Amino acid sequence: MKRSLEEQRIEFSNRSFLATPLAGLFVWLIIGIGGFFLPPELEVWLIFIGTGSIVYLALFLSRFTGEHLADRSKPKNEFDALFFHGAAQAILVYSITIPFFLMDYTSLPMTVGILTGLMWIPFSWIIKHWVGIFHTVMRTAVVLLLWYLFPDQRFTFIPLAIVLIYVITIVILKKRKRE
Repeated sequence: MKRSLEEQRIEFSNRSFLATPLAGLFVWLIIGIGGFFLPPELEVWLIFIGTGSIVYLALFLSRFTGEHLADRSKPKNEFDALFFHGAAQAILVYSITIPFFLMDYTSLPMTVGILTGLMWIPFSWIIKHWVGIFHTVMRTAVVLLLWYLFPDQRFTFIPLAIVLIYVITIVILKKRKRE
């Protein structure tokens, strides 16, 4: 039996959505801690490798959050495809990040921090909730502000601010799920 798009949206929206933000929180926390101890050359690699691994960590964590993102036995949901297209869009934006990074390596926490947060906007539309708009707008504003205010601590303050935004986002998502 074919489900309507609205039925698929409701099905998609009923998920907890904890695995991916938990993965992002964990990775950005490691990046922020690395900013205290690592030289810039290693911190740059930590950002590239860490943010590139968020999806894999989310797949692993989803086993424990009950989401089972890799479960192929679930019926196909068009909004999963839309979400992954949004993720692909965020990845393609590295085409802006890399040239800017090659000119100024300290741009990396800002560009990656903002650009990888863009996928939260379509997520908000899909689930008909403001949490994704909050996440993207707050993340963009705070990251940009910190980039200008603390040029010597960009590899620490920006990732830790993203962690704080993830914490708030997770709290909102948990509250949304209870409602």
